Amino acid sequence: MRVSNFNIIIIFCIAVGGLFLGLDGKGTDGGHLASSSCNGCHVAEKVDTNNASVLVAAQERLCGDCHAKAIKMSHPSGFTPNHALPTEFPLDWKGDLTCSSCHLIHDHKPGLLRSHSTGLDFCLQCHPKQFFEDMSDGGVSVAGTGHLDASEDIEGVELDSFSLQCMGCHGEQGDSKRVDVSARGLLRHTSSSMNHPIGVSYNQSATFGGYRALTQLPESIVLPNGKLSCVSCHYGYSKKHGGLVIANNYSNLCQTCHDL
Repeated sequence: MRVSNFNIIIIFCIAVGGLFLGLDGKGTDGGHLASSSCNGCHVAEKVDTNNASVLVAAQERLCGDCHAKAIKMSHPSGFTPNHALPTEFPLDWKGDLTCSSCHLIHDHKPGLLRSHSTGLDFCLQCHPKQFFEDMSDGGVSVAGTGHLDASEDIEGVELDSFSLQCMGCHGEQGDSKRVDVSARGLLRHTSSSMNHPIGVSYNQSATFGGYRALTQLPESIVLPNGKLSCVSCHYGYSKKHGGLVIANNYSNLCQTCHDL
């Protein structure tokens, strides 16, 4: 998603190229990517602060090689903000917010964040408090981490990491927003009669007939590891958090997968 909630700011990466990539005097000894070849990301054979910003591909592409889930369901990047950001969060040479706007790519500390703040305090350095208060859950679901990418599954539960992370909050909600998953993987929405299986293979289900081919599904239908997930139907990391990825007027969302 390339939705922006900022005002435009243009700065040039050549002047602060080292900052974009975390080359701020720390070096890469023992840091993130320390054991990787420099030319896996950089065009120059000898990388310095003058050429560090010239990469072989977009940062989202490069970071996504190792962090595919984090790139797919995370804070938007690769767009031009529409308001000025604090100087400690630099943009690239195009004026776009990228992974290294928030992360020191070659740093050592956990999270590689360009700040000592974490969680909501980190977010509030760029976003106004009202941005989160306008969300239906007050921003609880998105302000804790910039990436909906749970790193560990709960033993014995056949759900994808995104659904497990969703359930971490929604499984504890009150009656109106509570969501439960049965032992057979049936997702039950307390607030409505809309129930649906998750944690099952889409292709395996399609063998029974009545489903559209996987290649016919739009990109908005996310199937982590080929399985039905909470994020298959709902926006995860987005200002539209919890909203349907496709409006279900006249069962449009249902018919995106079900060949009725």
